Amino acid sequence: MTEAQDTTETATSFKRRLVGRVASDKMSKTVVVEVTRYKMEPLYRKYVKVRKRYKAHDQNNTYKVGDRVEIVEHRPMSKHKRWTVSRLVEKGV
Repeated sequence: MTEAQDTTETATSFKRRLVGRVASDKMSKTVVVEVTRYKMEPLYRKYVKVRKRYKAHDQNNTYKVGDRVEIVEHRPMSKHKRWTVSRLVEKGV
């Protein structure tokens, strides 16, 4: 393997990646992904659950409600859509 091929395969992407559940798949080529994280509440020093919803591009409408997916940052595709679904982590029940 040449040195040029080696660097292209190991090149890292600086785009953000998040994992969340598909909350809605009613739009065409778009899914709403809800990402849950735990944030420390500063006054009481307790962790609270924080949820945020992202609209992500799903080209073939393959992901359904309940699926756990990974989304990757992307250039703006519409007014609210700046993410794209990269892979299925876990199939929904």
